[in-house]
Amino acid sequence: MKVLIDECAPRALKSFLSKHGHETLTVQEAGWSGKENGDLLAVAETEFDVLVTLDTNLRYQQNLAGRRIAIVIIRAQSNRLVHLSPHFRSCVAALETIKPGEMIHVGTAT
Repeated sequence: MKVLIDECAPRALKSFLSKHGHETLTVQEAGWSGKENGDLLAVAETEFDVLVTLDTNLRYQQNLAGRRIAIVIIRAQSNRLVHLSPHFRSCVAALETIKPGEMIHVGTAT
C-alpha cells in the first residue's frame, strides 16, 4: 500500500510502516509541505492509497465523499513519540483493512 505520512507525524512512523511492507513518503518528501488539508488530499489521492495523520479535526474539516484516498488518524495524548509509538501496530492493522474513502481512528487521546 502507498502511504503518505502527514507532516505532523514523527518520522519513526515512516520507518515502522516501511518495515511492515508499505511504500511510504512523508508530506515533506513529496514536496507538499504547508498544503492545506483539502489541497493535500486532492494531490495525495492521485499517488497514494492512504494518508496517515494526527489531525483529529480532519473528519470535521473535510468531506471524504467521492475521495479515493483513505485516512488513518492516530489519536494520542500528545504528538510526542512516547505517546504515539504504542499505536503504530494499530496503524498497521488499519492499513490492512481500510478501503478507499474510509477514515479509521486508532489509539485514544487520554
